Amino acid sequence: MKTTASLILTILLTTLSFASVADEQRPDHFKGQQAASLTEAVELFRTSNQKLKQLLQGDLSPEAMVEIHQLTYTLENALEKIHSETTELKEVLEEVHLGSENMDFAKVKKQAARYLDTATTLVK
Repeated sequence: MKTTASLILTILLTTLSFASVADEQRPDHFKGQQAASLTEAVELFRTSNQKLKQLLQGDLSPEAMVEIHQLTYTLENALEKIHSETTELKEVLEEVHLGSENMDFAKVKKQAARYLDTATTLVK
């Protein structure tokens, strides 16, 4: 029993040390551009995708790979902001849905306006 525990501990420590070495060999990480609003996130997403498409047009060089690596951080940040905003948007739409079922005119008017304000940002 003690031997099994020692073996498991050894395997775990070996795995952690290999992971640590792998992290040390990875290139420096970047923060990427942050979006303070959904509008900014959508714009960053759009422009960063255009830049990625341009970088992929020709042969990939080490410089292009560095640019792509940096660009992915901005894209990840934009997607995270869009995801958080659309999660809230889904909740607001549910309020519109429930309000319409219950003939709650004031609630539908208020929540639908909130919904449309955010939704139109996504489809400009």
